[in-house]
Amino acid sequence: MADPRFFHRAGPHSLGSLAELSGARLGNAANPAQMIEDVAPLETAGPADVTFLDNRKYIEAFETSAAGAAFVTEALAPRAPEGMALLISREPYKAFARAAQAFYPQMPPQPGRHPSAAIDPSAIVPEDCAIGPHAVIEAGVRLGRCCAVGANTVIGAGVEIGDDCRIAANVTLSHALIGARVVLHPGVRIGQAGFGFAPDPGGAVKIPQLGRVIIGDDVDIGANTTIDRGSGHDTVIGAGSMIDNLVQIGHNVVLGRGCILAGQVGISGSTKLGDYVMAGGQAGFAGHLTIGSGARIGAQAGLMRDVPAGESVIGAPAVPLPTFWRQIAVINRLARKKDKG
Repeated sequence: MADPRFFHRAGPHSLGSLAELSGARLGNAANPAQMIEDVAPLETAGPADVTFLDNRKYIEAFETSAAGAAFVTEALAPRAPEGMALLISREPYKAFARAAQAFYPQMPPQPGRHPSAAIDPSAIVPEDCAIGPHAVIEAGVRLGRCCAVGANTVIGAGVEIGDDCRIAANVTLSHALIGARVVLHPGVRIGQAGFGFAPDPGGAVKIPQLGRVIIGDDVDIGANTTIDRGSGHDTVIGAGSMIDNLVQIGHNVVLGRGCILAGQVGISGSTKLGDYVMAGGQAGFAGHLTIGSGARIGAQAGLMRDVPAGESVIGAPAVPLPTFWRQIAVINRLARKKDKG
């Protein structure tokens, strides 16, 4: 069970309702009226909990789990222990996520403004927003309905934010237009000047950064991630994108819809990603690249060239996945020859 000091649990929910909201179907004669109290991992779940199996590595834990119910694929359902109710899904992890959201829904902010918050009289802050201690909201800011702004966060002049956004503590925002239901975790920096200058023997000549950051709806941005504003064009983060902690996004970068960037990814200026691009941790993108929709970038990959839509690349410099494994095979053969020599 999640610690009740930090998480508010809703429910219980019946198996039938969990199946309906998750898109799963009940298997092995499961009783749709059976009540489930909570979600839990395979190893710790009890008879009143629902769990999931999505990775064959955990089949042994699944076979010995005491969970009362589990989301599982049709293929792995026969491995379930006796008495476990099954919710059959092609994507058990996604189905479990929807169930977990039902048990632990996002709580609405508690409306109010801390006395120490500094809010410019020209800012538009609806009464149902929650403004934390020492937050600063500057002139011309527009907040949507039901937003939460954490302690010590600074929202610079003219920034616009949509409805139902969650902005954590110690965030700074400037030169930005932000959509609805956006989540900004602690320490996020958005809208600062990009890394733009003209080299000169007498010292670098800084180029004014005159663009903005445009963030679509339903974007989630992890702790201490930085997104620079554009130099002339805008920096754009497409709707539904998920960005992990400590990611750096340079000026004029464009992310399409539903992109996923793991921790410490770095994207240099003016690179464009299509829709649903995925990048593993510490992947680095040179500037002015075009990454096609659906491309997959391996962890620690170093991209120096464009990537076609749907292609998977890895390595530094990054190459298509089949090429990478051939290179590894050649290196291994050379190493064995040297050992024998």
